[in-house]
Amino acid sequence: QVQLVESGGGLVQSGGSLRLSCTASGRSMFSTALMGWYRQGPGKEREFVAHITSGGITVHADSVKGRFTISKDKDKNTIYLQMNSLKPEDTAVYYCNYFLNPRDEWWGQGTQVTVSS
Repeated sequence: QVQLVESGGGLVQSGGSLRLSCTASGRSMFSTALMGWYRQGPGKEREFVAHITSGGITVHADSVKGRFTISKDKDKNTIYLQMNSLKPEDTAVYYCNYFLNPRDEWWGQGTQVTVSS
């Protein structure tokens, strides 16, 4: 079993920055797993934001490219999402995701990010 705990959400003005953290326990997160961030805005479906492979390759959604950056710290078993130039449309609950295969996938409880205009 994998436990994922997110932190770092909050209220910020448009143009501001936040950094989200996701710390894993129960298993080494960086063996072969794909770690990532998803978000779900009000009245919207959950959508992909970014992920990072065990080898450190990153992919970001077009909507956040150039503004958000995913990274990891192996020693802390933690991934991060640095969010800059935040927009009101970035308002959502952000979820950390651990994916090894379709039957071995885990989610954090989510952290709220609210961007005021």
